[in-house]
Amino acid sequence: MKNVTEIPNPNAFAETIAGETPVLVDFWAPWCGPCRLVAPILEELGAELGGRVRIAKLNVDDHPEVAGQHGVQGIPTLILFARGRELDRLVGAAPKAALRQWLQARAA
Repeated sequence: MKNVTEIPNPNAFAETIAGETPVLVDFWAPWCGPCRLVAPILEELGAELGGRVRIAKLNVDDHPEVAGQHGVQGIPTLILFARGRELDRLVGAAPKAALRQWLQARAA
């Protein structure tokens, strides 16, 4: 089972971030080296955090309008949403322990 959901379009993005459960959205692109480093870490965190935090990813090359609406200027950018609102963001790759701590502190 995949622990990270691919967001296929802007409407799905809006639906994904609207729920009660916090959602971490990874704004990424296939050509981005740091994005490829973060991807397996997010899969692992998705499994570890279960239903407490959902993890999704949005390809900025396919959906630049969504990235622009959320002020994404560099990738990877990780934005934590709850009820459609941004709670916090991280720009750049980070180790698993740091990402887990950041998520647990903000998604509690």
